[in-house]
Amino acid sequence: MIDLHTHTLLSDGDLLPSELVRRAEAKGYTAIALTDHVDSSNIDFVLPRIVNVSKVLNKHWKIRTLPGVEITHVPLEEIKGLVRFARRNGAGIVIVHGETVSEPVIPGTNKAGIEAGCDILAHPGLISREDVKLAKSKGVYLELTTRRAHSWPNKRLFMIARAVGARLVLNNDAHSSDDLVSEIRARQLLKNLGARKSEIAVIFTNSRKLAAQK
Repeated sequence: MIDLHTHTLLSDGDLLPSELVRRAEAKGYTAIALTDHVDSSNIDFVLPRIVNVSKVLNKHWKIRTLPGVEITHVPLEEIKGLVRFARRNGAGIVIVHGETVSEPVIPGTNKAGIEAGCDILAHPGLISREDVKLAKSKGVYLELTTRRAHSWPNKRLFMIARAVGARLVLNNDAHSSDDLVSEIRARQLLKNLGARKSEIAVIFTNSRKLAAQK
C-alpha cells in the first residue's frame, strides 16, 4: 500500500511525522507522503521540516517517505505561485485541496489547481467533466478518497474518469494511523465503486508510478 496524502501535527494530524510513518510501515505500507496543509502563512515553516524528517527517515527505514504539502483554502490567484514555491523548496508531492462537498472551498479551485500543475487534486467533490478532461491533458492525478467526510462523490468521479481516461489515485487523507486502510479494504472500496480488477490494478500502479517519479 501507498498513501500519498497524509497529515501530521504540523497541521491538523494527530502524530509526529516519524510516528505516522512508522505506524504506516507496521501496517505494511511501502511508501507514504507527508502532505500537511499549507498556505502563504506557513509553507516556509512546514515544508522544510517535512523535507528534513523525510531525509532522516529514508536513511534508516525501508518505507519510503516523500515530502509534500497540501495547498489548502487559498485564493485562486495564489495557487500557481504556491505550487512553484513548494517544488523549488523540496516538495516531492504537491497536492491542491479540491472542492470537497464537506467544506466551503472556493469555486474554481479544482480548475486552478489543475492549471497550476499540481501532482494530485485531492477530493475534488462534484468536479466538472471539463475539469476532469483538463486533468487528463495536464497529467494531474485525481483523488479517490477513503476519508468519510469527502468520499460520497467517489463513484461519480470514478465513472467520469473512466469515460474520459483521466488518471486516478486512491488516498486515505490520513490524520491518524487509524485512517490507514489495509490493501484488502482499499481494493474492496474500489470494487464497490464498480472498478474492474484491471482498473483497480491501474489505480494502484498510478500511486507506485507517482511515488517512483519523486
